[in-house]
Amino acid sequence: MRSLVHISPNKNMEIRLTPIGTIHTPYLEDAPFTDFENAEGEFYVELNKEYIDGLYQLDTLKYCYLLFHIHKQKKSARMHIFPPRGNGKEIGLFATRSPNRVNPIGLTIAKIKNIEGNRIYTYGLDIIDGTPLLDIKPYIRDFDMKEDANLGWIEC
Repeated sequence: MRSLVHISPNKNMEIRLTPIGTIHTPYLEDAPFTDFENAEGEFYVELNKEYIDGLYQLDTLKYCYLLFHIHKQKKSARMHIFPPRGNGKEIGLFATRSPNRVNPIGLTIAKIKNIEGNRIYTYGLDIIDGTPLLDIKPYIRDFDMKEDANLGWIEC
């Protein structure tokens, strides 16, 4: 798989990311907003075989983070947007989960069904089929859940 290269604005630093696998979903063009645990279709992450040993003990977890390259970004990033759940409010890009990012990196939490070989089967994902996987990280309740988290502009 080909590396993804980003040159920083100051041209002094090159960032090279190599996809470690591919995310598969039934969504070909747009991923809907939905109750993903009850979404229909097959959802799985196919890890490149050279990384299969990295899955050791992942099956002891219920959830993991998937970091991915938003390879079908449809619009360029704008610093102010009107998100679908914003009820017409104008919001800064970094206060949203818009897929139209300066750096097209996506993040989602996946509920792990099971792991077979180099495939991680999950419940629904809000990701387009064929999306390049950049990394997998464990979701660990005691580290990742913040009791005082709020909904910010969503609850205003």
